Amino acid sequence: MDPADRLAARLTALSRWSTLPADALLAAALFLATLGPGQVLSGPPWLLALQTALVAPLAWRRRAPMTVLGAIGLAAAVQWALDVQLPADAALLVALYTVAAHRPWRHTLPAALALQAGVLLAAARWAPPGQFPFTVAALSAMAAAALMAGLWMRVRRAYVTSLERDREQRARLAVAEERARMTRDMHDIVTHNLSVMVALADSAAYVRHSAPDRAAAAMEHIAATGRQALQDMRRSLTTGPATSGEDRLDELLQPAPGIAELGPLAERMRAAGLATRVRVAGDADAVPAAAQLTIYRLVQEALTNTLRHASGARADVRVEVSSSRAEVEVVDVREPAAPGPLDAGTRSRLPVDGRGIAGMRERVAAYGGTLDAGPVTGGGWRVLAVLDLGAPR
Repeated sequence: MDPADRLAARLTALSRWSTLPADALLAAALFLATLGPGQVLSGPPWLLALQTALVAPLAWRRRAPMTVLGAIGLAAAVQWALDVQLPADAALLVALYTVAAHRPWRHTLPAALALQAGVLLAAARWAPPGQFPFTVAALSAMAAAALMAGLWMRVRRAYVTSLERDREQRARLAVAEERARMTRDMHDIVTHNLSVMVALADSAAYVRHSAPDRAAAAMEHIAATGRQALQDMRRSLTTGPATSGEDRLDELLQPAPGIAELGPLAERMRAAGLATRVRVAGDADAVPAAAQLTIYRLVQEALTNTLRHASGARADVRVEVSSSRAEVEVVDVREPAAPGPLDAGTRSRLPVDGRGIAGMRERVAAYGGTLDAGPVTGGGWRVLAVLDLGAPR
């Protein structure tokens, strides 16, 4: 907001806190400013009472604009009937301004017409001979100025209020987007790594007597997977407190997973019992880091689903990228499974939360892309995501 908007916002906030002291001060200032020119002090006592009746209601002008205008108008009518001219009639302009600034058109228009009628009556009685049109024009111009100033203030106040509401809305949306991002990341990290660790633990338990070396290797993979999961979680939760300064800084400075990490991801999946092949075509360096992370998470989620639900399958990952487009395809080919450490019964017991596909759609939608996930002819499952890298949303 510009300085004028900030000033209007502060005045609005102050007026919400308390309007009576400021309006009473305005009424007192107008009373003193118009006291001398009207010769009120040198006249009869009832002139002072009339002066007070014209100005005092302004102390409540923002609490009851129409009532204040009516009270001042009644005092002005008495003044007109007594054939007394007082400069305190300026209170009528302040009251009209307040009505225009704080009340809708259905109140403002009758108030303006009533004041215009008073202008005609005043000009008819007090205009110098032959100056009636000029007097009406001058008084009408002052009334119009007060009216327009009030309308401008009402529009400005509505504009500032809309800016504040828009800022609050954008802040809420930013919080919601950040929560959604963290939810997607936590789902991908936790689900993938726990699925791999469960598969490796079942494998180690299966071969612990017949092949202790393979069981030991599986346990080492479990430990490495756990450490990787903790590192990914700390990197994703960047708002968390740092436990050790230099180590925390080193973790945050490490690049997020991208296309280059698809090879190690495939190795972890193969260690967990899922035969995985990765093919990457195109210049991966031309893809922004955020898009690379999205591609990595898509492949990770698709492979995790295959590991959990497709016993004996093999997964083919195809990634084709350019500076403006990325296509990611993960297909699992389901064949009869050979006897192994992780059977279909074990895989069917892996937990399912149902957020995988929804999270993938959210990631793809952030790049204006499309996601197609479903069964393929002859058995198996296919995930195809197309990202528009030219205009991320």
